[in-house]
Amino acid sequence: MNEQLIKDVKDIYIEEFGEDPILIFSPGRINIIGEHTDYNDGFVFPAAVDKGIAAAIQKSDSGVSTAYALDMHSKVEFELDKLKPLKEGSWENYVFGVIAEIQNRNKVVGNFNIVFKGDIPGGAGMSSSAALENSVVYGLNELFKLGLTKEEMIFISQKAEHNYVGVNCGIMDQYASMFGIKDHALLLDCRTIKAKPFKIDFENHELLLINTNVKHSLSDSAYNDRRSACENIAKMLKVTALRDATEDDLATIKNEVTPENYQKALYVIQENNRARQASKAMEEGDLDKLGSLIYGSHEGLSKQYNVSCEELDFLVEKAQESGYVIGARMMGGGFGGCTINLIEKGKAKDFENLVSRPYRDTFGKDCSVYSVALSDGTHVVN
Repeated sequence: MNEQLIKDVKDIYIEEFGEDPILIFSPGRINIIGEHTDYNDGFVFPAAVDKGIAAAIQKSDSGVSTAYALDMHSKVEFELDKLKPLKEGSWENYVFGVIAEIQNRNKVVGNFNIVFKGDIPGGAGMSSSAALENSVVYGLNELFKLGLTKEEMIFISQKAEHNYVGVNCGIMDQYASMFGIKDHALLLDCRTIKAKPFKIDFENHELLLINTNVKHSLSDSAYNDRRSACENIAKMLKVTALRDATEDDLATIKNEVTPENYQKALYVIQENNRARQASKAMEEGDLDKLGSLIYGSHEGLSKQYNVSCEELDFLVEKAQESGYVIGARMMGGGFGGCTINLIEKGKAKDFENLVSRPYRDTFGKDCSVYSVALSDGTHVVN
């Protein structure tokens, strides 16, 4: 957790509103394996990280509420009984959506002020949106003694994203951000919303993220299209979700769906299996097996689910060529964002040198390299 980030939001809050706030840190997340399986009731393997959103929040007696996005030097005043979504892409929708979903549960929220700032790299696919939603719901729960459980809070965050942001997301991002455990990843069953923590010991390997610094514009619509295709195929198979289907089941309707949708469903079924196999490989300390599953995940995301892009594929190919990255794949919704790499300790600089110039020469922009540590979930900072 970035101490400077906490100090920045506290100082600005006091400067703006003249009193001490409650301070919340809500982390972003990585996902080791299990991509696009969460909205298919499947398995994912996320972990909270030490980059996230810091929020300073306190009650207001001014008759209105104020939210201040420090990164964007953008401030909004609003009335709690007149909330509605703003235009697509507005940061305010994450805040308004959370308040509206709390109110939908007949919980009473009074006026408040919030200042927030993040250090999650932009467009990295590390779920700054879930971190922001969780920081707001957690802060309001503390402030107004709403009595919400952590599980209730993540569903409020998820509904805010569905109804105010317009992304029909699964529950993984909010869960990992809220329930993260330092030095652990969580094998999350997205149907039961129960997770098994795994202490992470990559021995002589570590995780490295490389941000493509691109975000191709079709990401939200393509996400919703794929979710819809998965749900339609589950209906055809007469199962609740693709999590309940096998490859043999899918083969029975191969001639009734487009080849593209067949491959998407096949990918989800196979990725669910990879997520479970990955937890077993971790328990057994078989990092080579884990690495090959991670590479397999990228192959499926790129060739079957079609959510990769040239930049992501380029970085994964370089990882495979390196000889010291034992697993790499795109992470997140796709069409940009980061690759996650399981790399030998001490080789991060070599890998950065290997990819940086060829990436710039090929795409006319720089990629960015980050190391991350696994962190606790959303909490009050004392």
